[in-house]
Amino acid sequence: MHGPDRDARLKKLTFRAWRRGFREADLILGPFADRHVAELSDAQLDEFERLLEVPDADLYAWIIGAAPVPEDYASDVLELIQSFRLFAHSAINPAHRGA
Repeated sequence: MHGPDRDARLKKLTFRAWRRGFREADLILGPFADRHVAELSDAQLDEFERLLEVPDADLYAWIIGAAPVPEDYASDVLELIQSFRLFAHSAINPAHRGA
């Protein structure tokens, strides 16, 4: 998908990523969407959208590694979000690199 339809979808997904209602998730998913959503394939956008449907507490626990990711949600998109979180965390807190 290209053009205006894709642009509208990207804006909608970015908005949803920033406004989940769970601040900790917003602070990971919003910046991730700002930086990477335009680079995702249509299939990856479908997966990102599916992840945004997951209850906040569950998704946040998977992102930070506090709970195992169910097999049907394990994906390259979730791995990208997890890596983004670690990169952002180490950039903000240099003393915690690799944490």
